[in-house]
Amino acid sequence: MDPRWTALLDAARAAHEATPELRAFCPFPTELREQPGDPRPDPLSVTLQEAPGATTSPWQGFRDAASAAGPIARWRDTYRHTAIGEELHRHFGCFELLGQDAPFGAKDMRGFLVYQRPGYHYPPHHHPAEELYLVIAGEAEFHLDGHAPRRLGPGESVFHPSGVPHALTTHESPVLTWVLWRGEMETRPVFSPAFSDQQASPR
Repeated sequence: MDPRWTALLDAARAAHEATPELRAFCPFPTELREQPGDPRPDPLSVTLQEAPGATTSPWQGFRDAASAAGPIARWRDTYRHTAIGEELHRHFGCFELLGQDAPFGAKDMRGFLVYQRPGYHYPPHHHPAEELYLVIAGEAEFHLDGHAPRRLGPGESVFHPSGVPHALTTHESPVLTWVLWRGEMETRPVFSPAFSDQQASPR
């Protein structure tokens, strides 16, 4: 196992132990299996290394470990087949650390590193899995259908219920997040219809 993966795993475990919202969402898996897999390079891995986003001291190790692992990660190709897939992937990307298609196999949760460049709106989407976002570096505006947008920075989190449309907007800063899934984790995200009238438009 590449030491960059073990360093990132240690950082994720430390964040879990230090963050009540993560602990309440799911336990950190104690039974992990190493899963070999070929990297799927993405130009965003270079951007992540060069401009990962500002953070605060508790999250510097996690940010730096995620940046270091980017070049050897298997970046996901979700939405690549859609009309906006290529444009989206120039600004948004993620790779899995824990779970099904990850260096460390886990049964009851999936854990992803998600990175988005400044000035991009990741459109409304939904999935059966329940989801928790924790901001590691940078900041972004998080949208959840039926709720006002929330602008979050390092150490702040947001929960997305199963099947409820949500979206992500970056402004001046990129954002790097740690994203956990639980529940029905087999189904990939799909784009959602526009938010209801209760949802404020992104700025």
